[in-house]
Amino acid sequence: MLDSHLIAQTRPLAKEENVVLWRDYRVTVLQNRLFRLEKSKEKRFRDEATQSVWFRDMPPQAFTVTAAEEECVIQTDCCTLVLKPERKNCYVVLGGVRRKLENAGNLLGTARTLDGYDGDLHVGGETKTKQNKHKFSRISLCAGVCSKTGVSVISDGDSLTLSAQGKVQPQRASGSDEYVFAYGNDYRAAVRALYLITGSVPLIPRFALGNWWSRYYVYTDKEYLRLLNLFEEQEVPLTVATIDMDWHYSTQMEEDLAITAKGRNTPFYGGNNGWTGYSWNKRLFPDYKSFLQKIKDKNLKITLNLHPADGVRWWEDCYTDMATALGKDPSTGEHIPFNVASDEFINAYFSVIHKPYEKDGVSFWWIDWQQGEKSTMEGLDPLWALNHYHYLDNAKTSATPLVLSRYCGVGAHRYPLGFSGDTHITWDTLNYLPFFTATASNVGYTW
Repeated sequence: MLDSHLIAQTRPLAKEENVVLWRDYRVTVLQNRLFRLEKSKEKRFRDEATQSVWFRDMPPQAFTVTAAEEECVIQTDCCTLVLKPERKNCYVVLGGVRRKLENAGNLLGTARTLDGYDGDLHVGGETKTKQNKHKFSRISLCAGVCSKTGVSVISDGDSLTLSAQGKVQPQRASGSDEYVFAYGNDYRAAVRALYLITGSVPLIPRFALGNWWSRYYVYTDKEYLRLLNLFEEQEVPLTVATIDMDWHYSTQMEEDLAITAKGRNTPFYGGNNGWTGYSWNKRLFPDYKSFLQKIKDKNLKITLNLHPADGVRWWEDCYTDMATALGKDPSTGEHIPFNVASDEFINAYFSVIHKPYEKDGVSFWWIDWQQGEKSTMEGLDPLWALNHYHYLDNAKTSATPLVLSRYCGVGAHRYPLGFSGDTHITWDTLNYLPFFTATASNVGYTW
């Protein structure tokens, strides 16, 4: 079972007074302009929380129901939802105008990342020119809750179930599971309604609003501290010291760890990929605790970069403790795979690997997940799980928790802060970012 602080508090069960059953539909009237619309041939409906939606226990709502064989009309004081046997024929009457339950006119939300994008075109590692712009794909933004038509639909059918014990279950809706927002052009009310069912936007600590310094570069502790001193001399105020992935062994692994020479560059031992790492590079940071303390003495908060995909391998300082916590024999040196679907792994991941470094001075973690969307549980995106559990774990020791990570779907606003990913440094990118940031607010992703 998950440690208690990693269990999100949810209230997913709707009041019976707000529920309407008709044919193979179940409608929950959550507000006078917000409806949950489920459709299942087997008439199997979910009452548990999902990865996105945690709260459905709204007070009894005022509405009327007129049901017939071929039509069911649910009317509130603001709009009318009309159900038909075929989902595609359902609609809302808003301001006297019939509106389809679709996202035509949707003002869009955001996307997982801008990794590899030049402006809104995905170019990967290539260079975009006027001649070859047509060869690249344009970014696709998710739907938000604001629409020119006044009606938007958020689908939650593929969202996995989140149990009362905080564990993600490999269960999706047996049919469709949608939320209909019929807020006209009252866009602020639409976003507030989204927060009502998914959770509010947390406060962030004041230091997060200051200047952060980061560079993807192999630097030593002396070089890093020298740079911080230069910022002070030039009176450039900083609040966050961001230390990228080379805090741990990465490019110098073979020289210092002799992985291949020891015959351990095999899948059994986890190979020698350097993106994942949890042990400070002693060549660059011979006394990391002293290094962190000197940064703290400058009144800066500290975040370290994480790429957890390759789990924990035999050379890590934490390997023996991690293996023991998971019931493995550390003498074998066998690779401990990253398994965010396992309660035991998640508990040890935080208590064994991360909490000791936080005691040494790390304030929060930069989850730089770019290793795909699959895990050992079908449908569980590791990015969502890392955002979710890292935020809850940071809340154990911080009144205003923080992570730095990418967007992981509807409800990601619960895990601030978001960042755009690795963009191309161009004028087109700079020009696109204000739009990308503004539309993110339409799906509640504000920080």
